[in-house]
Amino acid sequence: MYSHLFTLLLLFFYFPPAKPDLSSDRAALLAFRDSVRGSTLIWNGTDTCSWEGIQCDADRVTSLRLPADDLTGNIPPNTLGNLTQLRDLSLRGNSLTGNLPSDLGSCTQLQRLFLQDNQFSGQIPAGLFLLNNLVRLDLSRNNLSGEISQGFGNLTKLRTLYLERNQLSGSIPDLNLELRDFNVSYNRLSGSIPKGLRNFGSDAFQGNSLCGSPLASCPDSGNKLSGGAIAGIVIASVIGLVLIIIVVLIFFRKYRRTTRSGPEFEIPSNQPVDMGENGGGINGFPAEKAANGVEKIRNANGLVFLGNGLSVFDLEELLRASAEVLGKGTCGTTYKAMVGEGVEVVVKRLRNICVYEREFLEEVARLGGMVHENLASIRAYYYGRDEKLLIYDCLPMGNLSSLLHGDRGAWRAPLSWEVRGRIALGAARGIKYLHSHGPNVSHGNIKSSNILLTNSCDALVTEFGIVQLVSVTSAPKHSGYCAPETRGSYTVSQKADVYSFGVVLLELLTAKAPTYALSNEEEMELPRWVESVVEERGTIDVFDLELLRYDNIEEQVVQLLHLALLCTSKHPKRRPSMAEVTRQIELIFGSGLPEYEPQPNQIEDGS
Repeated sequence: MYSHLFTLLLLFFYFPPAKPDLSSDRAALLAFRDSVRGSTLIWNGTDTCSWEGIQCDADRVTSLRLPADDLTGNIPPNTLGNLTQLRDLSLRGNSLTGNLPSDLGSCTQLQRLFLQDNQFSGQIPAGLFLLNNLVRLDLSRNNLSGEISQGFGNLTKLRTLYLERNQLSGSIPDLNLELRDFNVSYNRLSGSIPKGLRNFGSDAFQGNSLCGSPLASCPDSGNKLSGGAIAGIVIASVIGLVLIIIVVLIFFRKYRRTTRSGPEFEIPSNQPVDMGENGGGINGFPAEKAANGVEKIRNANGLVFLGNGLSVFDLEELLRASAEVLGKGTCGTTYKAMVGEGVEVVVKRLRNICVYEREFLEEVARLGGMVHENLASIRAYYYGRDEKLLIYDCLPMGNLSSLLHGDRGAWRAPLSWEVRGRIALGAARGIKYLHSHGPNVSHGNIKSSNILLTNSCDALVTEFGIVQLVSVTSAPKHSGYCAPETRGSYTVSQKADVYSFGVVLLELLTAKAPTYALSNEEEMELPRWVESVVEERGTIDVFDLELLRYDNIEEQVVQLLHLALLCTSKHPKRRPSMAEVTRQIELIFGSGLPEYEPQPNQIEDGS
């Protein structure tokens, strides 16, 4: 037995375990490649250091950079954690999921770690707090949860820490670091901001329940009340609550008597409004005609219906309906609500209205009179002291943004070239129709989420003109759709519409969002990214991988790409008119746009 043990010891000393080398790095990279899928992970050949996104030094991998390469899936252990000589790791702008790799703590040479704009979840692993050489760390715009650990204080060389737009909770510890860049905005944090972080601006902390400089002061809890004072407050509160309940009951009884004496809506909510031969109205509510000839029905609550395409319902019914938030934008918040017997509508709750009531009503009536097969017309509106609402039909296919950037799992039917062309042409025709009403008529807020889709994938442009009813002092930050000339002082124009539509065309071609982070300091917009990729790597690298499966479309795809880049020129005078854009799209696709027959698994509510 002892002789065997002695032999093993001799073997250990004379033949020690192999140290990590380039071959072990190669094995780790291949295991990583097999776990995630991406457009550039075509790693082959024996020269590992020549692979896309890889840099080496002294026969070890020191840099792995695969930003915005459509990577999906989880990162398993014993892959990236085995690249022990890594100094730079960038996987930002992908769709990676699951927990952050817990064994990244083995990469003790790591100085820059960029994992932002993914879908990582779970808590920040303790292994990250072993990276004593880390200088820059960006975990922003993921789904990370848990508290911000005091372990960040171990990273004494850290100068940049970005954790914004996650689901982190709890308080912010005093990290005692010499940070130059810091952001924890839009999480679920609470409590007082530590003194060591109060030199950063309010933007670094907004979207939480935090207090203290640079935000509002925290409530003073130092002066404790006596027992008698507390008892007095409790008694007064109880009495006040009882009085409030009595007043509410009295008001409710009066309200019920009032509503019972008035007319009720008995129209089946799944039937269109019958205006009658003379437009005589319904249920006792008279039909009016606006100056542009649009039929209007005003109910007792001030909710006004335009035309005959939507069932009539009560304002109170609408306000009580269960609602789902679809998005928040420049003009307000958009909801999907169900009223009556299963009728779904889209409600836009406007904010910061900058026009008087008469001007608002005239403008909405004018917009409601714009009828085109590729426009989602306003069906009803309400103008009150506290609420300004616009109501649209709800379409089952949702909007283009959800179709392009939503779940792209294996269940999803590919978005064919013909369907993309059908959407592009329909949206172009709708915007062209708007622009035909005069040189000063523009949409003002063109984006993929404002292009709705019917079951046959016809495009309906929505929310046209309403940006001019609200107060917008500057272009929305990071929107990606705003033309360069509008960003100092937000203005709308037809040339700016053309730019925004060009970005939508690029989304159709690349399936990428209109803007995403290139680095901590810079947000690259989609037109500039496309230009840079075409210049550096060639045209083929910009297109959505789903398009590469179709044959004989190369010429059309490149033509549409050139048109999109022309639309997104930095110089307004170089951009074509929407009439010319529409004509070019018609020429590109010709008659090759058959009627679309949706796949069963593609008709999802993507609103």
